[in-house]
Formats: sequence, C-alpha cells, structure tokens
Amino acid sequence: MSSPSPGLLDGIQSPADLRGLTVNELQQVADELRQFLVRTVATRGGHFAAGLGTVELTVALHHVFNTPDDRIVWDVGHQAYPHKVLTGRRDQLHSIKQRGGLAPFPSRAESPFDTFGTGHSSTSISAALGMAIAAARLGEKRRAVAVIGDGAMSGGMAFEALNHAGTLPADLLVVLNDNEMSISEGVGALSRYFARVLGGKFYAQLRKNGKKVLSQMPVMREWARRSEEHMKGMVLPGTMFEEMGFNYIGPIDGHDMKALVGVLTTIRDLNGPQFLHVVTRKGKGYAPAEADPITWHGPGPFDPATGVIYKEKSTGPTYSKVFGDWLCDMAERDPKIVAITPAMREGSGLVEYSRRFPDRYFDVAIAEQHAVTFAAGLACEGIRPVVAIYSTFLQRGYDQLIHDVALQNLPIVFALDRAGLVGSDGATHQGSFDISFLRCIPNMVVMTPSDENECRQLLYTATTLAQPSAVRFPRGQGPGAAQQPEMSALPLGKSSVRREGRGALTLLNFGPLLPAALAAAEEQDATVLDMRFVKPLDRDAVLRAAANSRALVTIEENVVAGGAGSAVAEVLAEAGIQVPLLQIGIPDQFIEHGSRDECLAMAGLDATSIRRRVGQFWQPLRPSAPVAARG
Repeated sequence: MSSPSPGLLDGIQSPADLRGLTVNELQQVADELRQFLVRTVATRGGHFAAGLGTVELTVALHHVFNTPDDRIVWDVGHQAYPHKVLTGRRDQLHSIKQRGGLAPFPSRAESPFDTFGTGHSSTSISAALGMAIAAARLGEKRRAVAVIGDGAMSGGMAFEALNHAGTLPADLLVVLNDNEMSISEGVGALSRYFARVLGGKFYAQLRKNGKKVLSQMPVMREWARRSEEHMKGMVLPGTMFEEMGFNYIGPIDGHDMKALVGVLTTIRDLNGPQFLHVVTRKGKGYAPAEADPITWHGPGPFDPATGVIYKEKSTGPTYSKVFGDWLCDMAERDPKIVAITPAMREGSGLVEYSRRFPDRYFDVAIAEQHAVTFAAGLACEGIRPVVAIYSTFLQRGYDQLIHDVALQNLPIVFALDRAGLVGSDGATHQGSFDISFLRCIPNMVVMTPSDENECRQLLYTATTLAQPSAVRFPRGQGPGAAQQPEMSALPLGKSSVRREGRGALTLLNFGPLLPAALAAAEEQDATVLDMRFVKPLDRDAVLRAAANSRALVTIEENVVAGGAGSAVAEVLAEAGIQVPLLQIGIPDQFIEHGSRDECLAMAGLDATSIRRRVGQFWQPLRPSAPVAARG
C-alpha cells in the first residue's frame, strides 16, 4: 500500500477540527482514517476489525457532539481506535498495547476524551446514564452517549441499564453498533425510509406537538401511543426498546455519512432516552477483515497488501490448546461432559471441541453470570460442566460462584485461562486476583499447574471431584513439558518435590513460575516444592519445610494480598511456627500493558527479579553450615 499524500486527516488535531467540515469532507476524513488504521495496525497488531466498522460513526459523533464536554462512552473499547486517532493521538497509535504506549482500551488517565475506562463489556449504558443524571443534577447542559456493540448487547448488564434508563427523564443516547446483524437481518429500503422519517426533524416536532395536544385526552393519547408503536413494530426491530421507555430510531446504514450526521443532529436536540440502531460491517474497507472478522478481531502484525498475518514462532502448544485437547479427550470417554463459554470459543481453545461435540457445546454470549448458574443447573441433574472462562471474566460471575455453585457444593470444573499476567491487553485483563478470591470460598478446590502435563492431569483430577474446582493456567506457551496421553488423578492437596537442596532454604512454587523458582534455587542450593494445590494446601509439606529450613519463600503469579503465600502464612501461624517467610507475587497495584515478559518484569516476577529477591532475602539468613532438622 503506497504512502498517501497529505489529506484532511493530517489537519485533524481534535474533534473541533471536524465541526466545520461538510458531509463530503467528513467522508474523505473517514476514508483516510480507515487507510491509516490499516497501515498502522499492520506494523504492530491490535484490535482491528471492530474499529474499521466504526470509522464513519466515530467521525459523525465527534462532528455532531461537542466532545469532550458531551460524553461518549465506548463499550469494551475494541471499536475505539478511530476515536483515539481523532482525539489527538494519531501519532501515538503505533505504540498501542506496547509498554509505555497508548492503552489498548479507553483510559481516563490518557485523555479527557476517554470519559470512562473500559475493557470488559456491557458497561457503557450504565456509565453514560450516570453521567447524564449527574449533568442534570449539576445543571450542566451536556449530552451523554453510549456506543455499544461488538456483541456487548448480549451482556445482561446492558439490559439492566436500559431497564433503569427508560424510567428516567435522562438525556441519554444509546447507539447500538450492530456489526453482526444480531438484531435485524438487514437494512432494506423500507427500513431506511422509516429511519429517515423517524429520525427527521419533521417527525420529531410532530411527535412533540402531538403529545401536547393529547396530554389532555388520556384515552386518545394511549391509542396514539399504541398505534405508533405497532406501526414501528411492523417494519422495525425497535418495539422492545420503545417498551423499555426509549425513543427508537433505525436501523440506519452506519457507513452512510449523510444519514448519520442528519439523524445524530436531530437526536442531539431531543429530550429523554434515545436509542439509535446503526448497522455496520465489521472490518469495513479491508477485504480480508470483512471476509473473516473473527480472525481479524485482534490480529498480530500483518502485510496490508496481501492480508497475510505474521505468525510468531511456536515452540509448543499454548495452555489454551492443552486445555482444548484435554476437553476433546474427556468428551470422548465421558458423555456427561459439556463445555460452556461466555463468547470466547477461539480464545479458550474450544474451536475443535465445538466442531466435534456441537450438542455438548454452549456459547452463552457475553453473560458470565448466566454461564456460572447455567452450569449449576446442569450439575444438579448429573451433567459434568466445564466452564472455560478467562480469570478476569470469572470476576463478573462471583456471586453466582459463591451462591449457586459453592454453597450447593456442585461438581463444576472452572478452567481459568489467562490467569496471571496476560500482557498487551493490560490492567483490565491481567488475571491477578483469582487465587485470592477463590481460596476464601468454602468447598472450592484451587489448582495451579506448573507445566503442560500437570495442567492436563489436574484438569482430569478436577473431573473426579464431587465438589467445585478451578484449574488456573496462563496465557501463551508453557515450558515444553511432554504431555502424557493417559490421564490420572493426582492426590488431592499433595505437592511434589522438584529439587532437593542441601541448604536451609525452601521455595514453595504455585504455578507457571516454576522455571524461575528452579533457577533461583540453583543459585542458593535450595529445595523447591511444586505445590500444585492452593486449596486444599499441602499442610504437611509446609510444616515439614518449616521444620527443615531456616527460611521459606512462596512464589505465585497472583497478588500477594490474600494469595497462596498468605495461605502458607496462615498455616504457619496456626501451628505457632515462626520462620522467615518471603512472599513473592504481584504487588498491590494494577499492572499496565506491555508484552507478557515486560509485565512480569514490571511486577518483579521475571526470572532475574525472582533470583535477585530470593538472594537478597536469603543472604543475611544463610547459615555457615547446613541446619539440622528441627522437631
């Protein structure tokens, strides 16, 4: 793709520069913006297809609304790359998701135009409603706009917010960016006609005046309301939103700049909750992304001319692949196994399983709370559900995990992908907290495999239990351990000695940081225990280590607060044992974006940092000669 000559986009330093442009000039900006996105994302990778689909919508919103005084909240943030470009960050877009670069999603710390930080889905309507109510209470004349799409409308929180907003006189606009044709099958001529009519100034004024006249005639007012709704319902998919208290407009073509500007200009001056349904094409303007929007949702670097995505060199299967293969093997031997995912089939390694066992595969969309309780219902009837879910997404179903699963002691397996630091998706997606929030729940078993084979065997172990369990594993590849095809249950709550040291130091490792623990142990001639289980903890192994060591170190890829190290400290305290204990884990802070290795370094969990911290801790405690066993 050749470098373009300077155009209108080069002169856009902020949305204010858009407001004096004609519709044709706005379309030129959109065309140049789309080309810029293709060229820039190609060099680094990033969220791609959703942003291409929102180019015209983004330009029109910033042209019509007085941002940032008017608030725009982008749901999830996958679709917000064009927004970042138009709000003064064009020259930084190449740094997105890189350490020290632009955040992968909207971030209040990054720009005043990012009015709400997002990363998890279905939050925009709630946030924008809060902003609209706040504006009214403060006497400020500004608008609040929620742009929701890319599947986020399938989240229950979005409908909770709609249900609330429809009962309030809030000046809120919800824009549904329907890029999967999920509500309407298409945008035909009749639909376009009604969108123009219902979104036009004449209709809006007629509707307003009619309400004034009919306000004194309750029976006729109700008849008119129902007639209007039925007329819309015959040709439009908006009756549900009207019933919820919104004035529904659409669907309209989200790539028709003239229609977008016209309708948004009209809506801007309307009072009360408004709902605009916009149909876009994910990947618009880049043929490979239009043809396969799933693959192009978040590609790595690619050749913009050929559409070839450059693949990273692989040294072995990812943990997601290990899980997916294990699940297929389990499904072959046990007809009661079913898999559940909240819209993460590809990310969780379930593509092959969904093809081979379609009757035992349930994608519940972006509805984590439902996923957990749905699994509970299945388990009540003797089915063995496996819930494949990212660590940070399980946070959204926490009440269900406690109330619907653990309290009833139901045998559900939670396969926690992306546990620990994930890298470029940043703070919203770092799986930093699951050990802490899981181990405090009665009946839960929490497992932390340290390599690929241990992951496979612990997943199998989970299926043999008569209680809920979670197996947590990180993003990406493991250390390359050979996987044993035959599966066997590991002893519940029992650790494994990975290195026998001659010194008086013992390292207790929980999970995938085992190679770094072993490296540190080599320097200090320490013993290494692969703990495998956070709950139940191998209490006997902890007490033996304390009796035979001058000091202990716990290592985990989870926050220190309430984590596996805390569990060890609790055992020692209960036994009345005082021994120096260093807890190595994620510090009490949110770890921002970068590569996974960079995030580990930021948290002090890379191999170099672990060796240094162990050495500094152990140096003043090191005995001159090996210590005899105590007790």
